[in-house]
Amino acid sequence: MKESLLKENTATAKTAIFEVRGLTKVYGMGEVEVHALRGVDMDLYEGELVVLLGPSGSGKSTLLNIIGGLDGPSSGTVTYMSKNLTLATDRELTEYRRRHVGFVFQFYNLIPSLTAKENVSIVTEIAENPMDPADALAIVGLSERKDHFPAQLSGGEQQRVAIARAIAKNPSVLLCDEPTGALDSETGIVVLEALDRVNRELGTTTALITHNMDIASMADRVIHLKAGHISEVLINSEKLSPGELVW
Repeated sequence: MKESLLKENTATAKTAIFEVRGLTKVYGMGEVEVHALRGVDMDLYEGELVVLLGPSGSGKSTLLNIIGGLDGPSSGTVTYMSKNLTLATDRELTEYRRRHVGFVFQFYNLIPSLTAKENVSIVTEIAENPMDPADALAIVGLSERKDHFPAQLSGGEQQRVAIARAIAKNPSVLLCDEPTGALDSETGIVVLEALDRVNRELGTTTALITHNMDIASMADRVIHLKAGHISEVLINSEKLSPGELVW
């Protein structure tokens, strides 16, 4: 991977759908202040797959949560398609998340009493322009498991149901926080293949948090975070398919 990673050239013809400028986040922990983000500048481009790479505590999840409208910054701005999210009301952020963003987390958060298809349908019932839940499950390779309950599914299958749920509302952006963190490498690769297919076939801008350097090989760009800063941004000129990854 190292030979295929190049320093990012700031000149690009791609459309930036996110523009992050001067982003800081400070948490109060009693008398102690924790600086999770320290002046982050970043763009995310339409249709790309980006890996946010860094150790625990580097600010990855905080950055993703602010971009996704789940949290607000202490200072700085996040602009999505020319709309300043840092000035948005709670109601506007709720609408933004509902219409534009899909989330995939390390833990699947499926409802045990509902089948895979029913878990996906929950999202489509409130979405503006949803896809058929069966189609979303087909994209992640679970057509034959759509009537199974979470307890009847493996961890990797449950995570793929979570991905199907996230993409079923046709979001412009898919934000994934350690989606393979609870999985072994073989199962994790199957999950990454599903995310890669979503990115390629639907054109969904995808940002994936990981501390696993090997996963970076499948990204268009790799954004390294360290102690609340972006330390390096690299372009991957020779992407690997998820099936070629080894860790």
